[in-house]
Amino acid sequence: MPPNEGLTHLEQYKVEGSNVEFIGSNIDHSVKYNSAATEPAWQQDGGVGKTEGIKIWRIEQFQVIAWPPNRYGSFHEGDSYIVLRTFKASPDARELSYDLFFWLGKDTTMDEAGTAAYKTVELDEFLHGAAIQHREVQGSESRSFLALFPRLTILRGGAATGFNHVETSETSLLRLLQITSDGGRGIIVREVDPTWESLNEKDVFILDEGQKLTSWQGKSCSPMEKMQAATAISEIVNERQGKAEVEVLAQTDSRSSIVVKALGGTAESKVSSVSSAPKHPSHSQEDRRPKRLFRLSDASGALKFDPVKNGEKVTQSDFKSEDVFVYDSGYQIYVWQGNGASQQEKAKWLKVAEAYLRSLDGAWSTPVATVKEGREGLAFKSVLDV
Repeated sequence: MPPNEGLTHLEQYKVEGSNVEFIGSNIDHSVKYNSAATEPAWQQDGGVGKTEGIKIWRIEQFQVIAWPPNRYGSFHEGDSYIVLRTFKASPDARELSYDLFFWLGKDTTMDEAGTAAYKTVELDEFLHGAAIQHREVQGSESRSFLALFPRLTILRGGAATGFNHVETSETSLLRLLQITSDGGRGIIVREVDPTWESLNEKDVFILDEGQKLTSWQGKSCSPMEKMQAATAISEIVNERQGKAEVEVLAQTDSRSSIVVKALGGTAESKVSSVSSAPKHPSHSQEDRRPKRLFRLSDASGALKFDPVKNGEKVTQSDFKSEDVFVYDSGYQIYVWQGNGASQQEKAKWLKVAEAYLRSLDGAWSTPVATVKEGREGLAFKSVLDV
């Protein structure tokens, strides 16, 4: 089925004769800004977005709750988060720029995901519409998101399941963390099943028994994985106020069998020679989809989603100010909002992008970003043809 089939009349919005003259106006933005200004989370430290740095919030019971800075880079697969990066696009830039992400764990609830998306839009309004918004899904994070942290740590549980942060007193704890270098995209730390069958020769693992931490180094692991495992252990020990014993074992050490046995194995258990870590989508030319460009327009009185290019070169001149365009670069979706696009077109960007991804086989978790005309950023420009 063509990727635009079934999307052409995604939902009929009759603009003609409707009372929408104030939507997208200064009055409309003023009302939305004043509403956003009532959210306590955005008033953190005198108002977010005023200084360079990163802020993270987790969605808990429809509320936006600040995530502790010492846990930045760690996310639970049962949760949804909002991440704001405030930065200067160049050393001499007068204005601050913003990357605004909402990250969805694979087990997050629909309510949490919906709240994260809604509050991300609200925060953008609080920032006067200056942010580039990103939708990130666990396991398919964009390079822009991964670049925010020295490593990305994915832990089990979440707010809805009553997750409690691990304390040093939990002597019965048995947790296994896998440290993997993901092909130059960064270091990923994942909580995996605490069984010897999770071990492999390619990666480093941390066996967390509460008051003891053991680094188990597969015989083919990389120096970077070893270093990041050591850093992760150091941070865990600091969280527990130094109340944890640490041991580092190479797979080839005779004592390394104690980790296998602690995980239910025996001296005869043979670990896999292949890494079990899921790989992020490749950015290689062989694996990417053909480039596609679509126009989202309500000029006819109904919201339509029409193909513009399929497998052809896409350049900046293909984007017209009066509409919204959905650009599939092959491994990431960009929703480009023209300055003259209607509010109806802009408001449906995420719904249309996700509907498009659902029409493709296995592509729903593809990263999605919305960019505004004149503020596209380097990531968007890098995937255009000259």
